Amino acid sequence: MSIKIGFVGTGGIANSHLGGLAKIEGVQITALSDIVEGRAQQAAERWKQRKKEEGLAFEVIGTPYTNYREMYSKEALDAVYVCLPPNLHGDVEIDAAKAGLHLFVEKPVNLYLEKGIEAAEAIDKAGVITSVGYQSRYSNNADAAKKFLANKTIGMVVAEDFSGVAGGDAHWWRVMERSGGKLHEQTTHQLDMIRFLAGDIVEVFKYQALRINTAMANHTIPDLEIASFVFESGALGILTVSCAMTQGGGHGKTEFLLEGHIIMHYPGLEIVPAGAATIEIENKPIPAIDRAFVDAVRSGDSSPIRSTYKDGLKTTAVTLAANQSAQEGKPVAVARI
Repeated sequence: MSIKIGFVGTGGIANSHLGGLAKIEGVQITALSDIVEGRAQQAAERWKQRKKEEGLAFEVIGTPYTNYREMYSKEALDAVYVCLPPNLHGDVEIDAAKAGLHLFVEKPVNLYLEKGIEAAEAIDKAGVITSVGYQSRYSNNADAAKKFLANKTIGMVVAEDFSGVAGGDAHWWRVMERSGGKLHEQTTHQLDMIRFLAGDIVEVFKYQALRINTAMANHTIPDLEIASFVFESGALGILTVSCAMTQGGGHGKTEFLLEGHIIMHYPGLEIVPAGAATIEIENKPIPAIDRAFVDAVRSGDSSPIRSTYKDGLKTTAVTLAANQSAQEGKPVAVARI
């Protein structure tokens, strides 16, 4: 029996997940919803054509909607993918949970902590399966780093993420009130991996500025952010973020400072100095994030999922606390989720 899936939002990240689902037998893309008239229809037609030409594994019906609530009420869905800008999350997930729909939620899960907590409570009450789009957790490197660090004393985490600006002049990513800024919307991947490997963060202090991209249209997010953290373990951390690389490209790394050596992660693994320690990386098959979600929905066993909604909200709470810190000019305690 096919798992019937609906989509709320049919932009770029939705297209990426449709590509992942296209490889999975027993999946039906039943319906698509987008507030932009015609976009859901275009997405459905595009994937129907690709299935015809490429022999993709999934089935595409793709009934289009402009109102997700209408889609929820009219379609016999098993699950829904929420692929929206951060400021539009909240009611979409709450209504899905109340309808008994399993949820795949793109990161970050919200722009407002209170709404995220409300959604988490609705999800807990409904007992639906959830997954958040932190795909970096689904890798042999992540497993190896987590195993290696499990019994180590981490002194400090030092990380950086430099890139250009996402989208064109009218793109929501450039607007603070819609995206929450690069740290919140994009570097959330790196911060989530830091949480996954080093444990929860309890306090944050952030400086931010807009100094380089000042001539860009519709650009209200900071292009420079420096956030310092205190972990629950007592370790310290610093994360330097910028979207001022206007020529494109990007650069990122994360370093975990241990006694006598450093483990470097993201995207690869390396011990510095060489030979100071040995890290074993298993070459084992790990289901990709979309397959892990489908398998969980099909079986009712959520163990393949590495980031639930509640865990994703913990990462979101850190970046929202960082934004609050920058506004208030003082350290902010991270909300306990």
